[in-house]
Amino acid sequence: MLQAFGWSGYLLLRVVVAASNSVSVEGYPPIFIEAIVGYCLTLLLSTLYGYYRRQPRWRAIALTVATLLIATLVYSVIQAFNISFLRPGLARGADLGISWALVIGSSFIPFTVLTGWTSLYFGINWYLIVEEQVDRMHLLETEASSAQLAMLRYQLNPHFLFNTLNSISTLVLLKETQRANAMLSRLSAFLRYTLANEPTAHVTVVQEVETLKLYLEIEKMRFEKRLRTHFEIDPAVERARLPSLLLQPLVENAIKYAVTPQEEGADISVLAQLAAERVRITVSDTGPGLNGANKRPSLSTGVGLANIRERLAQAYGPDHRFEIRAMPQGGFSVVIEIPYQLEEPAREGA
Repeated sequence: MLQAFGWSGYLLLRVVVAASNSVSVEGYPPIFIEAIVGYCLTLLLSTLYGYYRRQPRWRAIALTVATLLIATLVYSVIQAFNISFLRPGLARGADLGISWALVIGSSFIPFTVLTGWTSLYFGINWYLIVEEQVDRMHLLETEASSAQLAMLRYQLNPHFLFNTLNSISTLVLLKETQRANAMLSRLSAFLRYTLANEPTAHVTVVQEVETLKLYLEIEKMRFEKRLRTHFEIDPAVERARLPSLLLQPLVENAIKYAVTPQEEGADISVLAQLAAERVRITVSDTGPGLNGANKRPSLSTGVGLANIRERLAQAYGPDHRFEIRAMPQGGFSVVIEIPYQLEEPAREGA
């Protein structure tokens, strides 16, 4: 299509120039022949150049230059034929044969046109190659981002499973088989729910809260009345989406640093609300905060707060807020603010 449009434009330009110079009717057939010959030659050149591009660089350059010179010679001979036989009035002298002088004199326009066409050919193909490489790079970046998100998500399952199985093992040793069986059933339900979702998928706030409740039912088997939970979910954000299992490490962190060290346990609250077209989620507890001897750098395996920061950065880039607050009188809270999205984010190539 580029060939057809290009040579049609070239033909139109030559016709306009001929008409402006008051060329007679006999002068137009050579112009059409010139355009047709140029079109056919460049079709052949495009095939040859496509083959040359697969050759080593210097061999390709040498073959391209040689082919361009040969094509210019062929085009010049045809131009000389036009001048000698189709436009005899333009030929010098009485001899209407094709001489080398006439061929050389006719080579300027063919050389200019074919050189310009060759430059366009390689320029367009270089642009297409660059575009293809850019698209491929974007695809690889997307796949790498999805793999990173999946890795971050999968880090959580072994950590949670390790703690829960330890608790079940303790119950078995204490011969509390009914509680151990109940915990295994709830663990099975929780794992079935989490493994059913894609690791890079986004879920609604309601789904995330239901997952948290499944997890907390397991933990309440261990702590009973020492673990008190409160949920306050604004109906306006129930259908908003966020990365799956984003809040579970925060609740697990609160259990470890607020519920476990205190004999009376602690309250854990989850608040989700709409704030200026953004979803704000706060997970807080009534534990010792940073006043106790046990500081809160992260979870024991090092995949807690750092994991959440990485997942937020992967999912939203700089368009998010992650803030940690420690109350002077005790207590600890984490505030997450993300864009309000109702649709699953598109992931190219995922």
